[in-house]
Amino acid sequence: MNEALNSNLNESQDKQLSLILIKLMKGVLTIDEDEKLWHHLLRLQTQVRDYVRVLGLDVSLIEDEGIAWLITRKFEEGESELPSLINKRQLSYPVSLLLVLLRRKLVEHDASSGEQRLILNKEDVVEQLRIFLPVSSNEARLMDQMDSHINKIIELGFLRRLRNDPSKLEVRRIIKAFVDAQWLHDFDLRLKEYAEYNGLLKENA
Repeated sequence: MNEALNSNLNESQDKQLSLILIKLMKGVLTIDEDEKLWHHLLRLQTQVRDYVRVLGLDVSLIEDEGIAWLITRKFEEGESELPSLINKRQLSYPVSLLLVLLRRKLVEHDASSGEQRLILNKEDVVEQLRIFLPVSSNEARLMDQMDSHINKIIELGFLRRLRNDPSKLEVRRIIKAFVDAQWLHDFDLRLKEYAEYNGLLKENA
């Protein structure tokens, strides 16, 4: 009877481990999306790390934010590196700018509000970005471009639409891990660079 019980427990743990690994391989695991799976990750994280290590990966986990994702692990000196499974993406100027603006918005929100979630109207996001983009006489085309930039941020996992109201967007806290303190420290410099870029676009328009 004990053997059968241990077998069932092992099968249950193997299934939990598989679900965790599949979720991480596909993207980000957050506590707000799947609280049960998140707690399984915390309990099984040693096994998860051991598994992904053979693939040249590691788990980046921010427990107090409830966020975990896979990163390329750091290889020790003299250790043979493996081909990276994680593709580095070159982001466009507007997408990079929008990431910075959303990260700044999250800092302001955390400093002034007790709410955990930052939810913005799509119109507010569009207006934040519009300030730094070249003036366009074709409003319909501009809005299509705005939608494309926002959809890219959603695809990257930094924003998500609310199911009950697609016009509202939640800034996902994983953005804190990718747009770090150094980005914020250089915020004014980055905006200056974006403004200069914007000026060049206007001159060449």
